[in-house]
Amino acid sequence: MHTVIVYESMYGNTREIAEAIAEGVHQADPGAAVDCIPVAEARADVTRTADLLVVGGPTHMHGMSSGLSRRMAATVEGHKEGAEEKAAEARETVEGPGLRAWFHDLPETESGTHAAAFDTRVDMARAGGAAKGIAHRLSHHRYDVVVEPEGFIVEENDGPLRTGELDRARAWGASLV
Repeated sequence: MHTVIVYESMYGNTREIAEAIAEGVHQADPGAAVDCIPVAEARADVTRTADLLVVGGPTHMHGMSSGLSRRMAATVEGHKEGAEEKAAEARETVEGPGLRAWFHDLPETESGTHAAAFDTRVDMARAGGAAKGIAHRLSHHRYDVVVEPEGFIVEENDGPLRTGELDRARAWGASLV
């Protein structure tokens, strides 16, 4: 089985979740080929070979990030003291394509490839989530979304991840196999 995990990450939290999902897939199927790649590197030739495509991103303004929300997040991070590493990662993400743009270029699948969607989000009333929008776009591109979209919790807008979320992501990844 070939699993491709595509993620967008501003502060590293979504990247950590994506990597934990990849570990879970490997634990469940040690022979699986797993590519865990940032959205900027996720070309159609890589996603086209997937038996399972897993896509995730951060939640911004109740849903998927946009160019505006990424610029706003990078600006806020740039003003925080002691956050140089996170600010650099946020600036790099702003300059690259986000998931919304990536979906515009994602070709429809002809084989009914399996798919799953996840996001990172804060645990607040009406915070929303990006995973449902990601799952909708996957379905629109004729991917067979095999599980309900999943959200993983960050303690603040820029993290850290809530204790236990990496373990939960590993278990979720294993359950996809």
